[in-house]
Amino acid sequence: MMTREEYREILKSNTLKELYDVETDQDKELPQPAVQKPCHETDLLIDLCPVGDFEGFTASFLDTLKGRKSRRKYSDGQISFNELSFLLWSTQGVKKIVNNGYATLRTVPSAGARHPFETYIIAQNVQGLTPGLYRYLPLEHKLVSLGELPDAKEKLDEATLSQKFIAASALTFVWAAVPYRSEWRYDCAAAKHIAIDAGHVCQNLYLAAEAVGAGVCAVAAYDQDLMDNLIGADGTEEFTVYLAAVGRQQQP
Repeated sequence: MMTREEYREILKSNTLKELYDVETDQDKELPQPAVQKPCHETDLLIDLCPVGDFEGFTASFLDTLKGRKSRRKYSDGQISFNELSFLLWSTQGVKKIVNNGYATLRTVPSAGARHPFETYIIAQNVQGLTPGLYRYLPLEHKLVSLGELPDAKEKLDEATLSQKFIAASALTFVWAAVPYRSEWRYDCAAAKHIAIDAGHVCQNLYLAAEAVGAGVCAVAAYDQDLMDNLIGADGTEEFTVYLAAVGRQQQP
């Protein structure tokens, strides 16, 4: 097991300096990894609300910043499908595809435009959406249905170490890293960039949710194997790094 000092080295800038002595896969001119996981022809794809429909979300940015906080208590109200579309686009939405389709500029920054995350949604109380597991396709701005999750509340509660507010939320965002997307360019320094990028993504969720009257609480405490199994990640080439519960804010 690594020591605290060894873990800290991951976050230091020296990991970038060491890249000068490393021949990365980008340097070797190896093929770039895909910017999102592929779908199967038989997968059920769900169109999300177009970006133009988000213009109604006009909360003051100052009020949004002032109101932003972790919220662990939610009402029974649903999150609308339009709001879900907005939250997904706010956290991983693609604004432009560049480099012959191998890189994207999105609503959040990412080191080297690598964007190493897949976004999974465990939906429980979203208007017009059957409860179950979904994955966001940022290139198409669609959802792909990954099927129902029998006993979802119980499994989610167990995987998140009995933090009861998570299973009681309307939906849960789960961000899984596909590390090679960053490693292709940054090799051993990718771990630092992935950790930083996760913060960018989740903060956008906080702000976007606050703008539509939804509450968010980020979660970094979970059982790695159970969470990976829940979303179907293999735990090696893809694994959970962060999640967040989302629900309708309780009125004071």
